Amino acid sequence: MDLFLIRHAIAEDRRAGLPDGERQLTDTGRRRFEQMVEDLERGNIHFDRVYTSPWTRAVQTAELLAPVTDGKPIATEGLARTPDPAFFASLDGDMVACVGHEPWMSDTLALLTTGDPQGTWIRFKKGAIAWLRGEPAPASMHLRALWIWKRH
Repeated sequence: MDLFLIRHAIAEDRRAGLPDGERQLTDTGRRRFEQMVEDLERGNIHFDRVYTSPWTRAVQTAELLAPVTDGKPIATEGLARTPDPAFFASLDGDMVACVGHEPWMSDTLALLTTGDPQGTWIRFKKGAIAWLRGEPAPASMHLRALWIWKRH
């Protein structure tokens, strides 16, 4: 499997009265992530499945992947919590994207590459993408690439 771990794009700041799960992407977050999607298109990367946290900012980020995706994103609580090996083992597809949040994306990267979810050596910036290849199980995947937004 080729698995792409994606942290949601830049979202509005936390504030009183706004539940964390309802925070939306900012215009800057959308624009920057659209540039990341253009990079994926240039690299001929196309997903047969996109899974996303059900939180608004992750869903909006997953929706921006439409130009490189077959079908609609699949919302799952498995991407809105500490990584669970059983969740990642249940993923279906050959080219799969998972859109979620920190610190869970970094923990997932560490779990799938080293077997230790606390062994994080990379922290995901907003909108960052890590490309892994292998079996989606602890210590069974290899990091192929890491994209972080850069000014075009």
